[in-house]
Order: sequence, then structure tokens, then C-alpha cells
Amino acid sequence: DHRDLHSFPTRRSSDLGTTDITRTLAIGEPTAEMRERFTLVLKGHIAVANAKFPQGTTGAQIDALARAPLWAQGLDYAHGTGHGVGCYLAVHEEAASVSPRGTDPVLPGMIISNEPGYYKEGAYGIRIESLVLAQVVGTCPDTGKPLLGFETITLCPIDRRLIVPEMLTGAERDWLNDYHARVRETLSPNLNAAERDWLTAATAPI
Repeated sequence: DHRDLHSFPTRRSSDLGTTDITRTLAIGEPTAEMRERFTLVLKGHIAVANAKFPQGTTGAQIDALARAPLWAQGLDYAHGTGHGVGCYLAVHEEAASVSPRGTDPVLPGMIISNEPGYYKEGAYGIRIESLVLAQVVGTCPDTGKPLLGFETITLCPIDRRLIVPEMLTGAERDWLNDYHARVRETLSPNLNAAERDWLTAATAPI
């Protein structure tokens, strides 16, 4: 039933800028296929979030990291993995396009969306979108080039009911648990007791 799984994009604009977030939530009981394919999308999302790469790496190269778990199962998605956000206070803006057509290099200071997905026609759709900030994290010892990585700057739980834990590597599970701990610790002081209880459950370790 296509009503069982929904993606909800959130876009909030103000005089200070904008953000772009999508989370897929299970409504009702997700099927085993839904959970498996959600987890493949999550694995691609984590691969981008954890990426380390020499300056000069293009968006198309980063895009392949996000698709690899789906490709391994003969699956894909028909949209780009990332776009620039916030440079001119709008949602879709200049920065390295993380897509098969992304020929521009990723540069320090770029804010780019990390949003792999999967869509089964007439059935359901999946997308996990956070914003990441490209920054220098070291130096490539052989070439002396800056080594870049991403800081995830979006803080929003990922639906644990849709994750198949056994499909995650230890490193992927650690990333998810660490991310959820940061979400919980950062947001909890701004919430009332009932909201904190919900957030604690939503971000519990797997």
C-alpha cells in the first residue's frame, strides 16, 4: 500500500537563509522490502557523510558512493544525490552538483544536500536528506593536496523502524548511533518533557 511509507520534505525560509531536510517515516507496518531498500539508501547516505577525498574530487565521483549499495542489488534512483543550499538564501543553488552530471569539484565551505533515495513506481518512495558542510580535514600525504570531508549539519532523527540493523556494518552502525546521540544531546535542552521522551526513543542506539 503506497500509503504505508511517505517522505516529508521540510523547507523553511527566513531572512537568515534556508534549509532542506527530508525524512521518510513508516505509517503502519513497513514490508520487509521497504525496510531492506530503506537500509540500502541509508548505507549510501552514510557513505557520503563519511567520505574523505582529495580537493578536486567532483560531484559525480561523490554521487557514485551514494548509489553503490543500491547498484549492488541492481537498483538505482533517477535524481541527483546533492545540490547547493543557502549561498543566496535559496534551496537549490550553486555548489558542486552531486549527480552523474556533476563535473565541478567539491570545495571547502560548500553546503550541499546528501539525499539518496529509491522510488518504486505506484508503491512507495524513500529519501533521506541532510545538509553537509565540506571542510578541510587533513592533507593527502603523497600529493600535499587538502583532504576534504563532510560535517553533517542537519539534526533530525532517522526512522529506526525502517532500518534492518543486520545490513549495516559496524562502522555504519557507529555512525548512526553517534549521529542520533548528537541529535538528542543538541535538541533535548530546547524540548519539554514529553518531547524529550519522544526524542530519546527515536534516537535510541541500534
